[in-house]
Order: sequence, then C-alpha cells, then structure tokens
Amino acid sequence: MEKVIDQKAFKDVIRERRSVRHYDPTAKISRDELKEMLKEATLAPSSSNLQPWRFLIIDEQPLKEKLLPIAFNQKQVVEAAAIIAVLADYEGYKQAGSIYKKAVEAGYMTEEVKATLIDNINKRYENRDRAIIKEIALVDGGLVSMQLMLVAKARGYDTVPMGGYNSEKFKEAFQIPDQYETVMLIAVGKAAEPGHPTTRLDVEEITFWNEMPNK
Repeated sequence: MEKVIDQKAFKDVIRERRSVRHYDPTAKISRDELKEMLKEATLAPSSSNLQPWRFLIIDEQPLKEKLLPIAFNQKQVVEAAAIIAVLADYEGYKQAGSIYKKAVEAGYMTEEVKATLIDNINKRYENRDRAIIKEIALVDGGLVSMQLMLVAKARGYDTVPMGGYNSEKFKEAFQIPDQYETVMLIAVGKAAEPGHPTTRLDVEEITFWNEMPNK
C-alpha cells in the first residue's frame, strides 16, 4: 500500500518556518540529534547523486564568539544552539566509488553500471573548470540547506540562513582548506522571539506557461 504523507503536518512545517534571529541561549541541541537532522537533510537530491555538501558544526561558545565579528556581529551567532556551516566540496566527485558501491550493495545498480558511471564522472570532473564545479556544488548546497531548515522546523527548532559573513575571514579563522567553498551559515536553535511574517509575490506574477512574456 502506498504511504500517505500527512499533508497538514507538511504544510504546517513549510508555512511556519521563519527566519529567526533571536534565540534562547540556554536551549541546547545534542550532537546526536544534530547528526539525525543532517542525515534527514542529506536525503536532498544532488547532481549525479555525488552529495558534494560538507558540514562544519560550531557549537562551542568560544568558537561562536570567534565567529561573531566575522558574521558582522549578528547576535544569533552566539545565541543559537549551533551554527552549521554548509560547504561545497570541489573534490566531491572522488566519492563516487563509495556512493555507487553502496548502491550496488543495496541492489539499485549492477557492477557494470557502477563502473560506467564512475568512468563518466571522472572524465567529466577531472579537468573540469573549477567555476563550473562550483556552480553545480552551490546548487546542491542550496538544496540540502533548505531541506535542513525544514527538518529543523519539523523537530521544533528554528533557523536562519546567513549569507552575511566574510567568507575569506571565515575560511582563515576556521582553517577551511581551499578544497571547499562556503555556501551559507545556518543558525539553529529555539526561538526567543518569533520570526517576522513575510509576504510573497503572487504565483501569477512569477509563473509563465510554455513561453516567457515579451517585456
């Protein structure tokens, strides 16, 4: 029998998610639960299923204080339970063997298909322009980030995606190798104040059928 998803619960999650900037600094999230949240978030799709996302979780207060000026003194950095830095791995394609090995073991593909896929991926990526790899990885990083924020909301936590930080200083302060590109920071914790409601453009304003308007 096909599993029916609770549509009301799903709609509650997507409608109640807000960008929260004020957190209860006494509320903590265990590392086990953070790992569970990431496990659910990484069910997001990615190009060729290469899953190039990587996560640096900052949950120790002295390190959050270190991050504060790098993130332009946004208070959620030190008040939230954790800051999750979403990174994109330029060499993520090198994990194709491990990824597809699991697929073979699960019965999702044959050894022959695995070998063909890995060969094709290596040919595409080994000499590929870094800017193209970055473009693909940033899309994948955005997908997993959105899924992480919805997972957090479904568990009763709040989040805010942050692009307001100095990425070069962040890489330097936290010794991020050049192999990785920063995607965003995500603060996660218990809201001390609710996020502000926002408005959206009407679907009719942003949707076109079969062709774009001539203007």
